[in-house]
Amino acid sequence: MREDKFNYYVSPENFSSLYSYYQKSDSGLRWEPLFVIPTWLQTWWDVLGSGFTLQLLAIYKDNQIIGIAPLKVKEKIASIIGSDDVSDYLDFIVLSGQENIFCSCLLEYLPKKDISYLDLYHIRPESVVFRFLIKEAEKQGFEVSCHQDDVTLELNLPSCWDDYLTYLSGKQRHEIRRKMRRIQEAGSIKYYTISGVDKINHFMHTFFWMFSESRVDKKKFLTTSRESFFRSMVTNMAQEGYLKMGLLELNHKPVSIILYFDYNNKIYLYNSGYDPQYKSLSVGLITKLFCIKDSIEKNKTIFDFLKGNEAYKYRLGGKEVPLYRCRITI
Repeated sequence: MREDKFNYYVSPENFSSLYSYYQKSDSGLRWEPLFVIPTWLQTWWDVLGSGFTLQLLAIYKDNQIIGIAPLKVKEKIASIIGSDDVSDYLDFIVLSGQENIFCSCLLEYLPKKDISYLDLYHIRPESVVFRFLIKEAEKQGFEVSCHQDDVTLELNLPSCWDDYLTYLSGKQRHEIRRKMRRIQEAGSIKYYTISGVDKINHFMHTFFWMFSESRVDKKKFLTTSRESFFRSMVTNMAQEGYLKMGLLELNHKPVSIILYFDYNNKIYLYNSGYDPQYKSLSVGLITKLFCIKDSIEKNKTIFDFLKGNEAYKYRLGGKEVPLYRCRITI
């Protein structure tokens, strides 16, 4: 039992209260990664949450909120709201310095809700789950299984484009310059950023077509439910100002497009597509290069390629970060 004098308790919440906590700049809660902000959580729940029970749990220290566990529950198994096909990382939202007590309270509370397992996936090494929850679960005698199940790649952005090119290997630097020369020789090129709900929605048909046509696996991925999620998510995240598009034109014709997030001075490269007619010009790779260049010029700190070990991420300077899946038997 805790020996301090504070009163700790767990309170069921709703999405409206999550939004209110998120909008309070002085709450101290760490809303990281992007995929646990209220807009993302509610969009996922509204579109893909069928079959689950919602458990939005806030833990308080006296009258101060110290953390939030946004959970979905099915057959006594609780997971953080999201899914491995669209939510790249997940974690709890916790006030810095209160991680241990948050995890302790959560683990004590879950059995009261008839929850037998926590299944937590795509967990980063610096997360609350990996750094605190696992240790607390082991301390309380629960069975814990944790293993690496994927990787993400990210790039610490330098202060200028020349420093970025210097950072790459000589071979990759040569390849990038060669590809840029080739497309410049093919005609007039223009890369620009699109923001705002109306402008972004105007290009969604282009995005879906390029996304589906650029790779067979992407066409298979884009089921009716996932397309519905994408459309809702794009609208909602664009309204918040986080979602943007990058568009590459060749001779005034769109040839490649990316969806990315700009959140907390960090760029998340979420998805992309290109016109297969221009594959030989590496338009998909070049669009990502322009986005990296634009991010450097806007003084962003990290370019996150997100989950998956696609070869281009390494070629563009990404470094691996392990992702874990952790299962706790309560």
